[in-house]
Amino acid sequence: MKVVNLKQAILQAWKERWSDHQWAINIKKNFPKGQTWDYLNFAEALMEQAMIGPSPNPLILSYLRYAISSQMVSYSSVLTAISKFDGFSRELCVMSLLEIMDMFCHRLNCHGKAEDCIGLCRALLGVLVWLLQGCAFYCEKLRELGPSPSIEAALKACQERLHHLMSSTKIRALVHIARLEDQGSWGNAEQAVLKVSDGLVNVPNQTLRAKLEESLSLVKSIPLMLSVQSDPPVRASFPSVHAFIMLEGTMNLTGEIQPMVEQLMMIKRMQRIPAPLFILEIWKACFTGLIESPEGTEELKWTAFTFLKIPQVLLRLKKYPQSDKGQDFVEDVNAAFQFLLKLTPLLDKADQRCNCDCLSMLLQECNKLGLLSDPNTENLTSKRTEDREFSPRLKTAENANIQPNPGLILRAEPTVTNILKTVDADHSKSPEGLLGVLGHMLSGKRHVGSASVRALLFDISFLMLCHVVQTYGSEVILSDPSPSGETPFFETWLQTCMPEEGKTLNPDHPCFRPEPGKVESLVTLLNNSSEMKLVQVKWHEICLSTPAAILEVLNAWENGVLSVEAVQKITDNIKGKVCSMAICAVAWLVAHVRMLGRDEREKPQTMIRQLVTPNFAENTLQFYNERVIIMSSIMEHMCADVFQQTGAVLRAPVEGQEPIPYRNLLPAKEPIHKALSKQFQVVLRKGWVDSRALHLFESLLNMGGVFWFTNNLIKELLKETRQEWATRVVELLYSIFCLDTHQITLTLLGTILPNLLTDSAHWHSLSDPPGKALAKLSVWCALSSFSSHHKGPLSARQRKRQREDIEDYNSLFPLDDTQPSKLMRLLSSNEDEPAALSSPGDRSMSSSLSASQLHTVNMRDPLNRVLANLFLLVSSILGSKMAGPHTQFVQSFLEECVDCLEQGSRGSILQFMPFTMVSELVKLPALAKPRIILAITDLTLPLGRRVAAKAISAL
Repeated sequence: MKVVNLKQAILQAWKERWSDHQWAINIKKNFPKGQTWDYLNFAEALMEQAMIGPSPNPLILSYLRYAISSQMVSYSSVLTAISKFDGFSRELCVMSLLEIMDMFCHRLNCHGKAEDCIGLCRALLGVLVWLLQGCAFYCEKLRELGPSPSIEAALKACQERLHHLMSSTKIRALVHIARLEDQGSWGNAEQAVLKVSDGLVNVPNQTLRAKLEESLSLVKSIPLMLSVQSDPPVRASFPSVHAFIMLEGTMNLTGEIQPMVEQLMMIKRMQRIPAPLFILEIWKACFTGLIESPEGTEELKWTAFTFLKIPQVLLRLKKYPQSDKGQDFVEDVNAAFQFLLKLTPLLDKADQRCNCDCLSMLLQECNKLGLLSDPNTENLTSKRTEDREFSPRLKTAENANIQPNPGLILRAEPTVTNILKTVDADHSKSPEGLLGVLGHMLSGKRHVGSASVRALLFDISFLMLCHVVQTYGSEVILSDPSPSGETPFFETWLQTCMPEEGKTLNPDHPCFRPEPGKVESLVTLLNNSSEMKLVQVKWHEICLSTPAAILEVLNAWENGVLSVEAVQKITDNIKGKVCSMAICAVAWLVAHVRMLGRDEREKPQTMIRQLVTPNFAENTLQFYNERVIIMSSIMEHMCADVFQQTGAVLRAPVEGQEPIPYRNLLPAKEPIHKALSKQFQVVLRKGWVDSRALHLFESLLNMGGVFWFTNNLIKELLKETRQEWATRVVELLYSIFCLDTHQITLTLLGTILPNLLTDSAHWHSLSDPPGKALAKLSVWCALSSFSSHHKGPLSARQRKRQREDIEDYNSLFPLDDTQPSKLMRLLSSNEDEPAALSSPGDRSMSSSLSASQLHTVNMRDPLNRVLANLFLLVSSILGSKMAGPHTQFVQSFLEECVDCLEQGSRGSILQFMPFTMVSELVKLPALAKPRIILAITDLTLPLGRRVAAKAISAL
């Protein structure tokens, strides 16, 4: 009835020629006022009546103008009414509607409920479709009728309003939200854009045509609003990429390729590195690692990493969906090599070190994998050959004897594959074949006697496994638990008995205490006989009994029951046949010596020295010389730390023999915090992290623990007040933190940042530039840890590290939202609770409701809890009445989150941000931007869209 009465009232007003002022007074008397008059479809009713004839009714239009000016109707209801008009042939009516739009389109906003704001989004999308349809209609008319000033004028009027609307980022952002709310209407807009595009040829006026094209491109840009990023800063070197490659090549050679690729892509995306420079930095790091690696195994490892693994990494990067658009990946690889060719001193030094043309071999490998085209490969190879002609250093006599490792590695690859196939086969019936392969690997000979096959097979495989563990880390050996629950002997021994860097062993562990009878018989055997009956022996039992037997011998010696000569005879017996027994003995002695004071160490250390010295007797098993070299190397690695503690020498240095690489790096008698600070300053001045520095940092991380390590390095960052240097610190620290990204991130976000943000005594340290730099580092760590953590299990290197007792995250951040966590109690100074965004359609939100809860993210996961609580803390700081460097830090943190965001990534760390925080953010001028609000809210959720619409409408 009300709608019918409204129409009657409009007709009466028109008949009696009421002025707009009279009309408003009478209408307000006769109709009960709601919040607005929209519930009566007031704007639509007036418009219908005004547009009945071929030209608009000026009196009724004046009523509509008055209603708009006095805010009797909402902007969204007027726009919706306009978009329902389809009489484009009545040009005067269209012109008057466009003039009505001009009344308010320059100040479109909405301060109502979230539903009203979503209504405005939908209305804007509706009027966008209407304007596009108008443009398409007039283009078609121009095709039918030819040039016509009146039609061209109508087209120009529609185009101007379309351009005006689309030029506003705010309006494009609101339409972006409407597009996600109503896919059907957006489909109509896309169809209308196509129609206008097709009709452009019919527009004779070149200027008008160009303006129409510009307006259409603005409409097309709406879905891409979040992927547009500012240009990356122009730089030539990228320390994070360099250091990450150094870390992988030095410490994680056998790690899976995929996690490495993901991490590299994360660095590339976060730092917005152009693809050719990104690939160039990878090659630069490889060549640097090759040049500076210590001779021997380390050099071979770097060669394998550079020539075998990195081409495979690039092959995965090539298949990655998010590679740079516009240029082919093969062209990026070619461009990177062109840049690399200019670094002649680097290439020459690598060639000199390896005694071969490294780049040409690398080009061949890349060509084989389809990473370089044939013409590009030939072109690059010939350029490098020309450069080498003018390098006198490459032709020196001292190089003549150097074995070119790259060629060796590349030739060995198919051989190794065949060996692995042989080893993998079933040899239970005739083990001689397997021993032939293993013997050939040790000595290059294959003849094997049958009596000692079992003993030799056990010994060689034990030595090889120990060597592999020390070269590549125990994670390459440890397998997943088998269904039967049985663990292979070597894995058990490795986990409980073998000394490794950063691992503490208990010499009284039950594994060192087998059945007394077996120990007694072994002691008797070692003391009396130099011959062990090889056929009857179970070698794994002998190995497990050896530590207890050694303890018996040591006790007897210390109590005067045995002489030095007797002990020497026993140690000779231990190492005389199978080297694995001697290794088990030394492993236990190392664990035992660690527990002793300086004065008690002499005798056990003497036993270690006796066992390490080779015993070249006549009646030894085959391949003894080869086996004993590996045995001595394994033992030296095991003993290095424990002998270093007291400055004792394991044995006199052998001329020409290299020391163990990356050991004894820490300066003696210097506090570790000084060592850390000094090493970091060295790295900062150089601008990149080398492999030696990485090993030293890892030793300090093992020694001081995760909190100590992270906290002291963050202090180094906060000292840096020069803008350019602060940025460099961030890149270097990010790569150093890759030593254990997950644990360091938990400590940084869960403990260090909250301490800095909640204690006003620390706020001054968060001033820029170090404050902004810390915000950047925190976001990079959070994103890296979050993306790798949710893509799969921890890397084996990180599993291996012994965990300190990091504060229990469940007690630090309780699950129950009603129970205040320690963090939130720290914030109790902020009494005012952020206002809940409540409206009839939304359930009233608690101040902590975030997208992550609506996506049912597992909040028992420590990283998720830490992120959720960090965002609660950030939200609380924004809502508090006190500003300072800590609020500036929060702003930088959120800006960096937006900069690093992948478009449409539902799983971003921003899902932990409380919805109520958005209304606080828009109070900060730097964050009160439509694109930022779109980026930080989860637009896949209806609630996220409402929150975004409410915030953007109020801008």
